[in-house]
Amino acid sequence: MTAYWHLTFLKLSGDIDFRCLIFPFFTTTDHLLISMASSSSSASLLNHSDHSIHYDVFLSFRGQDTRNSFTDHLYAALVRAGLRTFRDNDDLKRGHELKPEIERAIIESRASIVILSEKYATSSWCLDELLLMLEQRRSFNHFVLPVFYHVDPSDIRYQRQSFAIEVEDGVEGSKWTEYNVNRWKVALSEVADLTGMVVSGSEADFIAKIVDAIDCKLDMKLVSTPAHLIGMDSRANDINSWLKNEQSGANVLAICGMGGSGKTTLAQFIYNSNKQKFGSSSYLEEIGKHYKQPHGLLGLQKQLLTDILGGKNERISSVFEGTRKVEEALQVKRVLIVLDDIDEHDELDALLGRRAFHTQSKIIITTRLLDIHAWFGSISWRCQVHKLGLLNDHESLELLCFHAFGSKVPMEGFKELAVQIAKYCGGNPLALKVLGSSLFVNAKDPRKRSSIIEIWRSTLNSLNSVGGDLDDKIQGILQKSFDSLPRASNRELFLHIAFFFVGEYEDYVVKILEHDWHAKAGIMTLINRCLLSISSSKKLVMHQLLREMGRKIVLEESKDPAKRSRVLQNNESYRLLGKGQGSETIEGLALDMRKLSQWKRSNSLALKTSSLAKMDKLKLLQLKYVELTGSYENFPELRWLCWHGCNLTTIPSGLLMSSLVAIDMSYGNLKMFEPPTVLNSLKILNLKDSQKLVSIRNLSQLPNLETLILWNCSNLTHVCKTIQGLERLALLDFTGCKNLWKVSSNKYVNQLLRLRALYTGEEVPQQSFSLPDSLNFLFLNNCNLEKSNYIPVTFSGQPFLYMNLGNNLFEFLPNNINFKTLRVLELTFCPNLKCLLCLPSTLEELYTNWCFSLEKITFESTRFRLREFVYRGCNKISEIQGLFKLVPIAKLDEADLGHMKWIKAYQDLEVDLVGDEITKDRNWRVQVLYEYGIMSTYLPDVKDQSMTKPVYMSSSPNISFRVPSCPRKHRIQGLQVTTLYRPSGEEEDMWVLFIKISNTTKDLIWMYNPVVYCNPRVGEDAVWLSYWPIGNILDAGDEINVSVIVGNGLMVSGCSASLVYMDDGEVELEYCKNYTKEEEVIGGDLSEFKLSTGEYYLCRRDFIKSTTLDWLNMLVGNTIPSTELRGWRKSRQSKHLDASFMELETFRAYVFPNLQV
Repeated sequence: MTAYWHLTFLKLSGDIDFRCLIFPFFTTTDHLLISMASSSSSASLLNHSDHSIHYDVFLSFRGQDTRNSFTDHLYAALVRAGLRTFRDNDDLKRGHELKPEIERAIIESRASIVILSEKYATSSWCLDELLLMLEQRRSFNHFVLPVFYHVDPSDIRYQRQSFAIEVEDGVEGSKWTEYNVNRWKVALSEVADLTGMVVSGSEADFIAKIVDAIDCKLDMKLVSTPAHLIGMDSRANDINSWLKNEQSGANVLAICGMGGSGKTTLAQFIYNSNKQKFGSSSYLEEIGKHYKQPHGLLGLQKQLLTDILGGKNERISSVFEGTRKVEEALQVKRVLIVLDDIDEHDELDALLGRRAFHTQSKIIITTRLLDIHAWFGSISWRCQVHKLGLLNDHESLELLCFHAFGSKVPMEGFKELAVQIAKYCGGNPLALKVLGSSLFVNAKDPRKRSSIIEIWRSTLNSLNSVGGDLDDKIQGILQKSFDSLPRASNRELFLHIAFFFVGEYEDYVVKILEHDWHAKAGIMTLINRCLLSISSSKKLVMHQLLREMGRKIVLEESKDPAKRSRVLQNNESYRLLGKGQGSETIEGLALDMRKLSQWKRSNSLALKTSSLAKMDKLKLLQLKYVELTGSYENFPELRWLCWHGCNLTTIPSGLLMSSLVAIDMSYGNLKMFEPPTVLNSLKILNLKDSQKLVSIRNLSQLPNLETLILWNCSNLTHVCKTIQGLERLALLDFTGCKNLWKVSSNKYVNQLLRLRALYTGEEVPQQSFSLPDSLNFLFLNNCNLEKSNYIPVTFSGQPFLYMNLGNNLFEFLPNNINFKTLRVLELTFCPNLKCLLCLPSTLEELYTNWCFSLEKITFESTRFRLREFVYRGCNKISEIQGLFKLVPIAKLDEADLGHMKWIKAYQDLEVDLVGDEITKDRNWRVQVLYEYGIMSTYLPDVKDQSMTKPVYMSSSPNISFRVPSCPRKHRIQGLQVTTLYRPSGEEEDMWVLFIKISNTTKDLIWMYNPVVYCNPRVGEDAVWLSYWPIGNILDAGDEINVSVIVGNGLMVSGCSASLVYMDDGEVELEYCKNYTKEEEVIGGDLSEFKLSTGEYYLCRRDFIKSTTLDWLNMLVGNTIPSTELRGWRKSRQSKHLDASFMELETFRAYVFPNLQV
């Protein structure tokens, strides 16, 4: 724990009392909490709580020793550095007593430099100065720096030589009394014991060191930071590393983030923590604000140059001249510069210049522009972007509590409300500070606690309302980003997203808004201005405060909702539609009847279509469980119609206009969907969960449809055959359409079904229909596809990229689907599926979770490029071609085992295999594992007489030996390694068990981690037998090293190795003969497992994510990039992947929104 000092300023009767209440508190190194009250350091406030500060440094010296030499030079250097320095020039008029101005100068200085020269102690004046300086040091933390100018500090400490001061007896009026001399001696001893500086070397260099020491101690260029900073250390780590890295290719680092996120505060913290490590430093704040003022840029250049040159004022007549001088100054000095709030490209050009030169200076920028690095393409500087993260929940609550309660935790009775308000702020420090301060609770407030709680509750209700009253200060900070958007279409796009599309898929929103608001480019602009982000599932994410800011902008357009551009509040939308009131300005409107009060729902007005017909500019309409009355003949030409829970059973004429891009009529009462007219612009049709929907007709009226979603339309029995003609249809979702597939392969059964339908009036069961050739994404999950390996749909070679066949009952994959181009196959919850044979080599993602009967998976080629494979709950699987194969010894002949045939005697022993999903919930007999061509088995600690005695043995994890000459008429077949390991009692690093074999003569190294291993019993060894078929690369004289590396939780009891020979006429083991040169086995092609060092890393786990890496350094050293150690996600896969395919797993969340895999 580290102690820090916290300053609390007490406010009494409206006046600030600057006497400080000081108390220590502690924090971990992860979260630094400090308080600073002004641009001066905390120390300066402590030094002189009762005195104003007029000087930074007081110089104490003996004039006749140093006035016209060393002291003059030091004084000039201190002034050049911008330090306010007091030096008494009136040496001739000094009397016996300190002049009041001298005494006041010491008291009103932050530090003193005592130049202890040869004759310093001969002056009672100097000794009285020393007494006062040390008293200030003891009482007010006044900094005293002794400089030993050609004197020995020990002479001062023990009062020898010229510092041997004595009492003057018999001299009337003398100050050299016994009382004074004793005090001065104590003072001389005390100052000699302080950390000081002894003159040596070049006087100019020595003076520079003194100035640096004073500047560092006083921290003269500290900038003001807010009180109670939270989490600064952790957020500053990456930036501090960048500052230290002299080899970094980027001299500029941009801290980017939304308004109020703490960019400036972090830059201030970094600046204050690191400025003393640079030759000069400069902090230019609010550059965007000053830039817009007359001659503002010129003023910024002058300030920057003054700071760089150590206080020297440079004359600049133009911005061009200023830029040139800044470039010249940066070439000769190592400078730390912070440019706060950069908005324009021109600001950077003027302040940094464009010329290419080498510099060790570091420049930190704060900006809301995430794409600022693009500005540096035309200039010599290179920029690294640091996106600032917001506070987490714990940090948010702590900051809110500090400003609301003056403590780190909520006051009793306020916790729940404080948590909710902190959550509303979404980690934005500005909002937490402003709201916390506005809700400040004084423990001595005479009002009842319950009434204050009600004020908090009222504030929270106001914030959470759709028309929430966002604080003006927060609004102003956030709106700067909005106002700076370069185009009107960007601002309109932001408002549309803030009102209607947060949480929607980016591609969905782009399709809807592209035509009118250039959404593709506009969304990128909003992202670059930190007004929007995209989640990992490709959905639009906007901070709650930014949404509130956008809504407030629209609310301020007019008090009359009919005169605004958008209406989101349900009460306002309800009144507009109920009164039949139109609007000339509304572009978007939303109404959710479920969120109206119970009284309004039970006494609802008739909501008229005529109101919507009078909204000529209406483009975006979002209705939820709304019943409209009236004609649709003059319905507005919408771009987006979202009408959840629609009461219509068919589509009336006039409702769907040709301008529509997207229709979402989920959860509605439609029985039949048939577009009454051609909809050329329609790209998306979503009829999700339309339980009453029976048929979809006349799809030829939707020629440009790209997405058709029929999720959980459980009564759907008929899809128009014209679906085949939809040449742009890319995504088709039949999830849960269980009745669409009742057609039988038996024609007589189908005839009976048709007769029954004619008799009962039901929809005639649909025969097979064809799908369009353009389909890329097909969802047939939960469709009751049964044991037949045939689906009643005609496929014609569609280039499928994604297919979901999960939650069905077939035993084998349907044979009439073309899988040749498939990239993602989802088969989760197929309980009857037994095997997957000849999967396409194009497959990149395979999900077979809870396929309880699945035993075997093979691929059409050994060169498959699977990068994501999940098989949770597949507890019967024993073979995945190209990955591993597990075979019970009971199923193997002695010929299959070769020299290990003796283990057949243990085939009925139980072993506890762990390490992979396939081992869960299974009881194992002894197995043989085939992986990378290596054959392994695990046994309890057995001692078998049939077991060949190993030639090379060790009680340590390491063996080294030289390959001997082969016996006559024999050749080396391979190497057998036996490892004994047991639990160590330490916390376990799961699955860290490696064998490393090195042929140092041939510079070949293999590192192997098995997919499963035996979990040893406490106090007992487990035996790992592994056979490596590497005989063809072992020659007499080769130096071989064998090492066993384990993680925490395991220890190696011993290991041994033996060469395995075979007669010249003897055949190889059967499993070795079946491998081809293309397979990823020893003796085949392991190029994809080859590290940059030339070693082979045979491992299918991502240890990098979850374990401490001491053992990894033992295995591969610390020079291998972690990207090379990512298990079976091998290097070649990244070469073949298109970025869009990397995002295909998005669809799993769409199909199974609550499924975690």
